Amino acid sequence: MTMKIKNPPHPGRIIRQECIEPLGLTITEATARLGVKRQTLNNLVNARAGISAEMSIRLSKAFGSRPEVWLGLQMQYDLCQGREDLPPHQGSQDHRPNPPPRRSRPRTRLNCHAATQLLALYCHG
Repeated sequence: MTMKIKNPPHPGRIIRQECIEPLGLTITEATARLGVKRQTLNNLVNARAGISAEMSIRLSKAFGSRPEVWLGLQMQYDLCQGREDLPPHQGSQDHRPNPPPRRSRPRTRLNCHAATQLLALYCHG
């Protein structure tokens, strides 16, 4: 089951607030731990860059999470941003097939606070 966040924070914010700050690390110390340049991490935590597959592996090793968690956070953020950038639905211009039937189980929605708590378990667990 996939959990969706309505307006997910940028993953860099999560890294700063849930991993770097609680460990008392400076950006410079975190870059040494990750093995990246200071500017690379600075761009990420200030939402000017996203998490790549390589960075997800580095984050996983540095903070004890799985790479899929980091990539999933980036994907959710990117999808949300993409939806906001699309023009409003123009019924007659939409040529997609009918959506599949609804599942009998309701989908779980995860709010930002719950997502941050979940990630904290990965960062600190």
